[in-house]
Amino acid sequence: MKKNLIIIGVIVLLGFWVMSMYNSMVKMDEKVGAQWANVETAYQRRADLIPNLVNTVKGYATHERETLEAVVKARAQATSTKIDPSNLTPEKLQEFQKAQSGLSGALSKLLVVVERYPDLKANQNFLELQAQLEGTENRISVERRKFNEVAKEYNQAIRTFPKNMLAGIFGFEKKAYFKAAEGSENAPKVEF
Repeated sequence: MKKNLIIIGVIVLLGFWVMSMYNSMVKMDEKVGAQWANVETAYQRRADLIPNLVNTVKGYATHERETLEAVVKARAQATSTKIDPSNLTPEKLQEFQKAQSGLSGALSKLLVVVERYPDLKANQNFLELQAQLEGTENRISVERRKFNEVAKEYNQAIRTFPKNMLAGIFGFEKKAYFKAAEGSENAPKVEF
């Protein structure tokens, strides 16, 4: 009888231990998902600002149609590329980053076009939009960094003993990180 109670006690303790480990991994996974939502929100803010920026520039730079269309097309591509937080694979994150990099490149070209229009550069609406866009780019950078920190914490937890055994059993998988875009180690060329 005493032996049975000890065995039951060990099983109960083991059950509580497994439950505690599982719950901590779930909390970390949810933290990664919440931080991913913050990243998406920052990117969405940028996407929401772009039509206003394009329309402001359009009023001044009517014959720069190709550049304006490229920005609109890149925005559409970037906003159509979605990732489910539960499936943050390196491939899907790379696809997302590629679409966002395309939008960043199109915006850079748009800002070079703006240099040709002194009246536009002095326009208060344009200056406010440009400042908001710059602030948004900074927010994106901060949220991406925070995401990488949370993903690193999660990845370390599910890869260290003894959680790694439970992570495999319960299907917790490593999350991908944001990485610098190819060629970002080189300074951009600005020509007028």
